[in-house]
Amino acid sequence: MAVSSGAPRPIDAVIKLGGDVLEGEALADSAAEIARARAGRRLLVVHGGGPQATALARRLGVESNIVGGRRITDDPMLGIMKMIVAGRLNVDLVAALRADGVPAFGVSGASGVIRAHRRPPRVVSGAGDLPIDFGLVGDIDGFDIDLLDALDARDLVPVLACLGADAGGTVLNINADVVASQLAGAVRAGALVACTAVGGVRRDKDDPATRLARLTVAEAKAAIADGTVQGGMIPKLEEAFAPLAAGVAAVHIVAPSEIATSLLDPGSVGTLLVP
Repeated sequence: MAVSSGAPRPIDAVIKLGGDVLEGEALADSAAEIARARAGRRLLVVHGGGPQATALARRLGVESNIVGGRRITDDPMLGIMKMIVAGRLNVDLVAALRADGVPAFGVSGASGVIRAHRRPPRVVSGAGDLPIDFGLVGDIDGFDIDLLDALDARDLVPVLACLGADAGGTVLNINADVVASQLAGAVRAGALVACTAVGGVRRDKDDPATRLARLTVAEAKAAIADGTVQGGMIPKLEEAFAPLAAGVAAVHIVAPSEIATSLLDPGSVGTLLVP
């Protein structure tokens, strides 16, 4: 995943927004905080849309199959991801950002920004010992960094929907945490900010007072192994290990209202994950 030599300076932060912060007040908070965070910084924004895809699938009678916090994607579910992620949510997020003064530009990863191949079956944490076939889910081969740099040169903030495509034009669903983590490593971002409704990692997921302010990679792995971290937070942490290994200084796991503060005062909100 080569980094373009034409970038005027490194990306300061990749900001990832989960689907749970792309509706109502949370969307407004996310957009306002990105506007605050942008002051003097180069940003890339990546978003998912899992909850909305699950809700639409339910209304259409399509079964959602999530294993170990990761979505198995068949043809009907891929169609739903296209409608939700590359459609409504990308449009709504771009519009909200522009309303707050951010010159956002919506991009589907399947437009060539994300090159991918279909993921082979593999064993994943929280899903037992047998390999899982995730269907039309992609593993990332690389990014079109020159295109992202060209948008930045026009003073536009790319807002990337988490779909990719292979060399034959097959569209693939890719977890937004995976996209954001690998993109942060590829552009050598100063930080990755992963934003969810829950905010930081907690010992008790239902008790904000149990927030873990700072975790090393070793501590995060231990928290997964002993069951402290469960469900969808497992892949969020695991995908954060790669950019840290690639030289990203820190990963911030925060709530929508904490995005800018996490960059201004690391560790004061959410969870700060460091090597």
